Amino acid sequence: MSELFSIIIASIFVNNYVLGQFLGICPTLGVTSKVETAKGMGAAVIFVVTLSSIITWVIQYYILDPLKIGYLQTVVFILVIASLVQTVEMIMKKSMPNLYEALGVYLPLITTNCIVLGVAIKNINESYNLLETTINAAAAAVGFLIALVILASIREKIEDNDLPEAFKGGPITLITLGLMSIAFMGFAGLA
Repeated sequence: MSELFSIIIASIFVNNYVLGQFLGICPTLGVTSKVETAKGMGAAVIFVVTLSSIITWVIQYYILDPLKIGYLQTVVFILVIASLVQTVEMIMKKSMPNLYEALGVYLPLITTNCIVLGVAIKNINESYNLLETTINAAAAAVGFLIALVILASIREKIEDNDLPEAFKGGPITLITLGLMSIAFMGFAGLA
C-alpha cells in the first residue's frame, strides 16, 4: 500500500511530467490561456493516459514479450494512443462541442503529447504490475492536469497586469512555468 502511495506522490508532484521532466510543453503552452480549457484538456489527457497505459501494458506482456517483438513497442504504443485520441475527439465533438472548439488543434495533438507515450514506456521500464501501471498513469495525468490548471490560473491573473512589451505572451508564460518548476522541486524529498 505504501508503494502505491509513493507512486502517486512521485507521479503527481516529484516527477511531474510538465514541471519536472518538461514533457508535454506544447499543449501546456497552447491551452492554458483559460482555466476551463486547461481543465478540459487535463480531463481528456487523464482518460487517454490511463486507458492507453492499461492497453499498452497488456499488449507488452501478452503479445510483444511472448512473441519476442519488443522492438515494435514504440510503434504499437503510438498506434494505441492515436486510436484512443481519435475516440476521445469523436466523443467530445458530439457531447461537448464548445470544449471541442476551444481545444481546437490541441486535442488531436494529444497523440503526439510526449506524456502519453512517456508514461506508457515508463510503466514497462519500471516493471510495474497492472495495478501499479494504472495508478502511475492516472497520477501522472492528474499531475499534468494540476500543472495546466495552476498555469492557466496564473496566466489569467497576469493577463491584466502592466508588463513590459517584451514579456507579454510567451515570455512571461515560460518564466511562470520555470518558477512553477522551481516550486515543484520542493517536493523532491517526498518520494
